[in-house]
Amino acid sequence: MRVSRQRRFILELLWDTQDHLTAREIYDRLKRQGKAIGHTSVYQNLDALTRQGIIECIDRADGRHYGNLTAPHSHVNCLDTGRITDIEITLSPEQIAQIERQTGLKITTYRIDFFGHPTPGSRTETA
Repeated sequence: MRVSRQRRFILELLWDTQDHLTAREIYDRLKRQGKAIGHTSVYQNLDALTRQGIIECIDRADGRHYGNLTAPHSHVNCLDTGRITDIEITLSPEQIAQIERQTGLKITTYRIDFFGHPTPGSRTETA
């Protein structure tokens, strides 16, 4: 895949923010940085980067969110702020075997999504 100027803008933004952003947020941040990129170009490039497995796309009720990690990982979703945090969770071989027995499927990879509210006084309460 050719890394155009617009794709480089998007990738650098996602790598720098280490956050999951909507296409609109990506467009707005790039515009604030003075980057010359249009709405359509943002959507087209996000689609191409996702198809190539270079970035991840998470479909949520409030839209698609894009992040820089593509290796298997899990997410913690804040129900108050909408923030998505990448985390690594490792299930034990016994847990994997139990899931395989229950489902009849050979587990090759997994992703766990956690949902919650900030605890009082936590740093995520105002994030």
